[in-house]
Amino acid sequence: MNIKSLLLGSAAALAAVSGAQAADAIVAAEPEPMEYVRVCDAFGTGYFYIPGTETCLKISGFIRVQGEFGPDEADDRWQNPKQSTSDWDMFSRAYIAFDAKSDTEYGTLTGFFAAEFNADNDSDAGDSRIDVDEAYIQLGGLKAGFFYSWWDKGLNGEADSIGENTEFNSLAYMYDGGTFQAGIAVDELEATTTKANGIGVEGIVSASLGGVTFDLLGGYDTEYEEGAIRALLSAEAGPGTFQIAGVWASDPNAYWSDSEWTVAASYRFKATDKLAITPGAQYWDGLNNNAGGFDSSEEQWRVGLTADYAVTEGLATRFAINYTDASNKPDAVSGFLRLQRNF
Repeated sequence: MNIKSLLLGSAAALAAVSGAQAADAIVAAEPEPMEYVRVCDAFGTGYFYIPGTETCLKISGFIRVQGEFGPDEADDRWQNPKQSTSDWDMFSRAYIAFDAKSDTEYGTLTGFFAAEFNADNDSDAGDSRIDVDEAYIQLGGLKAGFFYSWWDKGLNGEADSIGENTEFNSLAYMYDGGTFQAGIAVDELEATTTKANGIGVEGIVSASLGGVTFDLLGGYDTEYEEGAIRALLSAEAGPGTFQIAGVWASDPNAYWSDSEWTVAASYRFKATDKLAITPGAQYWDGLNNNAGGFDSSEEQWRVGLTADYAVTEGLATRFAINYTDASNKPDAVSGFLRLQRNF
């Protein structure tokens, strides 16, 4: 082998090594495997794991379009008397909720948030009204934040009114023993009364056996030093559910101020697989005279009918009509027609 051949061979070898190193330098790294969203069935349907965590999240809500009728109905939409005096009104609502849950050594940890986006008319007062519906943290039976109280539970249908102020910033604890539950809550009563530093205390006991459920609920307003008690019974009866409730108050307070006492009942039965009909009635005695007390000479009664129809999966309608006869104001017919898409 001569010198020329040796030099050419060495140059070729160096070029091959340099080329290999250069090729290695520009090779792209293998992509990381994609982590797909996993279904979480530990807390019911609709939950999924937030990627990279053991927290389960559920997103739900609805879109509602509703038309209402009744005396000065448009006046009552946002309790704003400056809108109009129309006897009918139409509005739309979007509701969205986020429910995050995970298991801990102290029980289930929940973070819940829900908001409403309302549109009544194309104006600053009526369009895009946003409302925080609920925002709370719950660990086991302990719950803290802004949420609906036990007074929010009503009867089937739309004829009854057995809870007034039903949403507070609260601290509550519920013991759940299966067929027996008991709870206590402390509520901030800001804006629910004309007095400052309002604190309310609620207590509830519930029991269920077979198709029968009974609740006994009490609330005490520390500022007015008055309270209210409510009992509610629900029972499966024939093709439907019968419910009856009664409320009594010592005097007007944050939890109940409509009347000294009232009793309401309803019966919801399924006429078909898609249609449910609920007649209902309520009587009030000793109406609030708006002068700080109840008037035993004033009374009111109401009868109504609610019809629910499931158009298809996720889409339903509700129609309600009520007739109200009060001794302190003219008789009235009111109600609404609703179309709602749930998701």
